[in-house]
Amino acid sequence: MRFSVLLALLLAPAAVATLRAAVVGTIPPAQSLTAERVALLPVADQAQWLDYLARSERQRLADHAAVAADLKKSGRTTLIIPPEGRGGMPLNRPDAWYASTEALRTADAIVSYQMPNGGWGKNLNMHDHVRQPGESYIGNNLSHYLAPGDYDTPHDPYWNYFGTLDNNATTTQLRFLAKVINAAGPDRTQDYRAAFLKGVDYLCAAQYPNGGWPQVWPLEGGYHDAITFNDDAVTQAIEVLQGVADASGIYAFTTSEVQRRARPHAEKGYACIVATQIKSHGRLTVWCQQHDALTLLPASARNFEPPVQCGDESANIVSFLMTDPAPKPEIIAAVHAAAAWFKKTAIYGQKWNRPRGNRGAARDAPDEARLGLVPAPGAGPIWARYYEIGTDRPVFGDRDKTLHDRVEELSLERQRGYNWFNNGPKQMLAQYASWSIAYPAP
Repeated sequence: MRFSVLLALLLAPAAVATLRAAVVGTIPPAQSLTAERVALLPVADQAQWLDYLARSERQRLADHAAVAADLKKSGRTTLIIPPEGRGGMPLNRPDAWYASTEALRTADAIVSYQMPNGGWGKNLNMHDHVRQPGESYIGNNLSHYLAPGDYDTPHDPYWNYFGTLDNNATTTQLRFLAKVINAAGPDRTQDYRAAFLKGVDYLCAAQYPNGGWPQVWPLEGGYHDAITFNDDAVTQAIEVLQGVADASGIYAFTTSEVQRRARPHAEKGYACIVATQIKSHGRLTVWCQQHDALTLLPASARNFEPPVQCGDESANIVSFLMTDPAPKPEIIAAVHAAAAWFKKTAIYGQKWNRPRGNRGAARDAPDEARLGLVPAPGAGPIWARYYEIGTDRPVFGDRDKTLHDRVEELSLERQRGYNWFNNGPKQMLAQYASWSIAYPAP
C-alpha cells in the first residue's frame, strides 16, 4: 500500500502534465465577404454592402486592365518580378532630411509603385528601385509552407496583396510622402501630393460600411476579408485619416475638401474598434487579430492564428485609443475594460525561452527540454499572444490547424517562428496609469 501511494505521488505531476498537454481544438477557416452572406443581413443593411462588393469588383477589374495595358506597352509577355525588401521608408529622421536627394529618390520609388487602385503592396524595395514598365507592383508574397487546404493559399499566386495594409503597407507610404511634401515644398512635390491624395482615396474606398478595413482591397477572399487589427492595420488607417481631418502635423498641407472627406471615415473607424471589443461572461475584454466583416465576431487568419483574444494587437489598440485627445464615453469604457483584462492575465514568475533559429533552422538550439515557458522567480509580467475566450488560458496554434494549450507541443518551426509571449503590454499599462487619472472609470 505504501509503495502504491508513493508511486501515485511520483506520477501525479506527470499525469497532470499529460492531461494538460492536449490538442484543445481545430482552427476553422475565416469566411470571405460574399453576396450570399450579405443576403442574410437585414434588408435595410444589404444595399450598402452590395455596393461595397460591386465597387471592389470594379476596381479589381480596372487593376487587371491597367496592368495588362502596361505589360503590352512595355513589349513584354510576362511581368518582371520586383526585388523584395523591407523598410527603406524611415519615418524617424530629422525633418530636413525629407528634402534630401535620398528622400526624394525614395518618394519617386513610392510613386512608381502606387497601384492603379491607390494603395501599395508589401515587402518591396522602395529605397532605390523605381518600378519599370512591365514590372509587377507586387513581389513574391507566397508562404514558404503552403500545403493542401492551407488558409494562406491565394486564389491567384501572381495576384495577391494587390493593395494592402498588411506589414504597415500603404499607411507607411502615405506618412513618408507627407513628410517629404512638408520638407521639400510645393515646387518639387506635385507628383507626391497627387499620390498622397490618391492614397487617401484608397483608404476611404477600402473601408467597410461598419468602419473596419480588410487586410487587402480590392477584396481577395478568405481571412484577407476580415477586419484586420494585425500589424495595426485599422489603427494606422484611422491615424492617417484623423491626421488629415485635423490638418495636424505633417498633414497640414491638405485641403479643406480632403479634410472634410477624411473625418467621417476616421470616426467610423473608432466606432468599429468599440463594436468589435470581445465580451466574455458579461464583461468587455480585448480584441482578436481579425474580426469577421459582417458579424464582427473573432475570426481566424493563417493556419496557426485562431479566433481568440489577442494580447499583442490588443495592447496596441489600447495605446492608440489613449491618444484620443477627447475620448467619448465608450472609448473610455473600452480602455478601462481592456486594461483590467491585461492586469488579470499577466504572467509572473516565468520567462519565455524562445527557440533560436530562423524559420525552423536549428542554429545553436538550446536544450529542447528547456524550450517554452520556464520558471524564473521574480520575472514578469509577460503575456501570451493568444488567450481562449471564456477561460483566459493561453492557447497556441500550429501549421496543421491544431490548437494546443502548451507551446512546447508545437512543431519546432512554429515555436521558432512566432512571438508567443512578450512584455509589450507592460508599456501600455504604464501609459494607462497616468491616462486613468485624467479619465477615471465611470
